[in-house]
Amino acid sequence: MSVPYQSAEEAVKIVQSGQRIFLHGSAATPTTLLSALVKRSPELRNVELVAISTLGELEITKSAYADSFYFNSLFVSANIREAVNTGRGDYIPIFLSEISRLFDKKILPLDVAFLHVSPPDKHGFCSFGTSIDVARSAAKNAKHIIAQINPNMPRTHGDGFIHMSRFDAMVLCEDVLPEVNYGAQLTDEDLKIGRNIADLVEDRSTLQMGIGTIPDAALKSLGHCKDLGVHTEMFSDGVMDLLNKGVITNAYKKKHPGKVVSGFVIGTRKLYNFLDDNPQFAFLEASYVNDTRVIRANPKVVAINSAIEVDLTGQVVSDSIGTYQFSGVGGQMDFIRGAALSDNGKPIIALPSATKKGQSKIVPHIKEGAGVVTTRAHMHYLITEHGTAYLYGKSLRQRAYEIMKIAHPDHRESLEKEIIKRFGSNQHPVR
Repeated sequence: MSVPYQSAEEAVKIVQSGQRIFLHGSAATPTTLLSALVKRSPELRNVELVAISTLGELEITKSAYADSFYFNSLFVSANIREAVNTGRGDYIPIFLSEISRLFDKKILPLDVAFLHVSPPDKHGFCSFGTSIDVARSAAKNAKHIIAQINPNMPRTHGDGFIHMSRFDAMVLCEDVLPEVNYGAQLTDEDLKIGRNIADLVEDRSTLQMGIGTIPDAALKSLGHCKDLGVHTEMFSDGVMDLLNKGVITNAYKKKHPGKVVSGFVIGTRKLYNFLDDNPQFAFLEASYVNDTRVIRANPKVVAINSAIEVDLTGQVVSDSIGTYQFSGVGGQMDFIRGAALSDNGKPIIALPSATKKGQSKIVPHIKEGAGVVTTRAHMHYLITEHGTAYLYGKSLRQRAYEIMKIAHPDHRESLEKEIIKRFGSNQHPVR
């Protein structure tokens, strides 16, 4: 099949000042196209870049290009935090399940979509590869599509296919996909938290894992389980290991039995190779994967998500440190609620009890300006390396004492003083 490829520099001439561009995310971040776009900075002004998580070093985020490019992020990744927090960008708080609506309803009309896809097959179809999530909706709604075609992008099964005839321009590249090895980053605290999470996981449970090291730590401790399923917004290498061991079979899921369902993946090259043309996986749109009606249909959903800080009533701050925007709402609430509604489901928030500097992550009051992602009404299980607090159905005073018990020992005395100041002594507990 003859493919009319262009240079990246030629392809990005489609972009004009004042337009809004969608960027394919995570391991599919279109770095070749972004590098070419940077070279056009002298002639472009006020180009808005919209994306969920992005990976890799991005020249386009530097302050030198502030007049040309502006990040309006749907999830703030490490590579754009400085831009978002210094006035060269902004952040839209939104559930991952609802991002596609912004495109479908033209609340965020898209002029151009930058995609990073696999080479076309003999029928001309390319795969969105490692990241379907909201990219399919963006491609459907964008006026123009520029695709970088990469043989290193795995061809994944599911809904993530697009015909090459949809592309206004195609660029051949051989970018090495960005890798993140969460398993190599695990601390002793992560592993202890992982074991505490694993204690709650029953055979035939359906797992969801958020971003970070804690989900992979939990997966390392699940070797004793049987017939686990996976229905998650994202996953990493830990899922591959449990599949190979026969721990994950997906045999008892109600939705897509026999398959790992996900919206995107972040991991190592070993994982990307494992995904390539592998029918064990179904990569589907986030509007479906993260729909609570779909999530709750599976049995024993265990949702594993992390946080930045939690107050003594169970309010969960996951996307900001005070007013500093650190990440995003993502799919945490989608799955916390979906797990709560699932038969025998277990919504879990897990975090280390203290920062690396020794500051407590369990606090009397959340920092001024911080955003609550998961409300205290949604909380069931809170886990640290010091244990598990079950909060569902407990009063404010009761849950404060339960949370204090799993705080770092160095901070329990000061937390108890705050509890007494707020609620009085614990001499008259609610029965």
